[in-house]
Amino acid sequence: MKPHQIGTIGLELAELDHILSTGSPIALSTDATAAVKRCHAYLRDRLKKSDAPIYGVNTGFGALADTSIPKDKLTQLQKNLVMSHACGTGDPVAAEIVRVMLVLKVQNMAFGHSAVAIGTVQRYIDMYNADMLPVVYERGSLGASGDLAPLAHLALPLLGLGEVVLKGKRMKTAQALKQLGWKPLELGPKEGLALLNGTQFMCAFASLLTLKANRLAQVADVIATMSLEAFDGRTEPFHASVHAVRPHPGQAVVAGHVRDLLKGSAIAKRAKKHVQDPYSFRCVPQVHGASRDAIAYVERVVERELESVTDNPTVFEDEDLIVSAGNFHGQPLALALDFLAIALAEFGSISERRTYKLLSGQRGLPAFLVAHPGLNSGFMIPQYASASLVSANKQRCMPNSVDTIDSSNGQEDHVSMGAAAAIKTWQVAEDVERILAIELFNAAQALDFRKPLKSSKSIEALHAAFRKQVPFVKDDVVMHDLMENALKFVRSSDLLLV
Repeated sequence: MKPHQIGTIGLELAELDHILSTGSPIALSTDATAAVKRCHAYLRDRLKKSDAPIYGVNTGFGALADTSIPKDKLTQLQKNLVMSHACGTGDPVAAEIVRVMLVLKVQNMAFGHSAVAIGTVQRYIDMYNADMLPVVYERGSLGASGDLAPLAHLALPLLGLGEVVLKGKRMKTAQALKQLGWKPLELGPKEGLALLNGTQFMCAFASLLTLKANRLAQVADVIATMSLEAFDGRTEPFHASVHAVRPHPGQAVVAGHVRDLLKGSAIAKRAKKHVQDPYSFRCVPQVHGASRDAIAYVERVVERELESVTDNPTVFEDEDLIVSAGNFHGQPLALALDFLAIALAEFGSISERRTYKLLSGQRGLPAFLVAHPGLNSGFMIPQYASASLVSANKQRCMPNSVDTIDSSNGQEDHVSMGAAAAIKTWQVAEDVERILAIELFNAAQALDFRKPLKSSKSIEALHAAFRKQVPFVKDDVVMHDLMENALKFVRSSDLLLV
């Protein structure tokens, strides 16, 4: 497969998705290779000509920035930095996150403002292409100088230290290097700092979460539409004129999506005895639409971050300038991730309410969606599970970005907590998938009780495909297994993306 070229203009989210979904190898473009080499040569030349202090190059770090480091210790300085900052704790992050971190770190250095050696960039590329993934831990980043602890663990294998997962097998880095016939690298001036400063941990989460959020927005609409049909809901709340007079873009998109999904439905066309539906059905465009608009905002933030240089100091060789500043600060991502957590949680919150209504024994549906309630508990307890997940998400949605704590002896006195926001938003997204799967489980069961009336072709096709994996529940069974199959369906079926 032809490698995907990483250049000097940054990545688009769609590009990143393509790299990951196709398993494409990566490589530096010609312009990026030239930019990296120019910047590295500039710093080397400047250090030969001058002993003037450059933060993190010939000085200490953080609160030790005023400590001068002799020239013969500059290499040791960078190695010490990586080792001392590898303070991650907790569980290892998922392999998919580490893959994105590698791609984003390569992209960050490819801009040619980091003054790293071309061999250092190439080693990360080689690791990615060889499926050699550093073991990186969830906890330890304040999102201040970016993601110091997780990025230190990402960098340890360059030195032959730490652990990696090579083609799915966890091992010491030294063992993996031996298998691949590679030697550890020796970091030059500034290289350790360039590897550790940056937002690649939280941005990796944010990138994947944005892709997942866009999918969940589609999935939530489709499942809500099946629930609307199963509950014998009215279609008037989705009329285009209603949404034209309140022109939030997401709202109009959702209403149009539901209208398209209902085309040709006999259930939707039949006369209704009830005048209104509960908000969880009637206000799907307003609630889902607001979350869609929030996701669109987050996507813009992530796209900008994918085009950003976020290490420090920043080197501008064409201006003969090295600037120590704060592009590593995670505040833009922290705020966006907190917003995304809330937006995703709302998909789950309103979904659970629809599930609750489907069980209520209203509109001709049996209580708890079984023919003989009492003897059978039916779908009573899946709703409990959904409610517990919704409650957990509510607790997670306290913003991390409003928190801060002093670090580095007060030098780093305002931190973003963007990494914590990333981790909790990942948990929110996973539980929203579970909540939607439970709703689909219930909606499909309820729709069966509407037979022989039929829904639209789209909804009937979805129902038929779901039934191939999750059967109709006539009498009580172990529900966990069916819920897990429903979750697999939600995570994989393209019919949920119509």
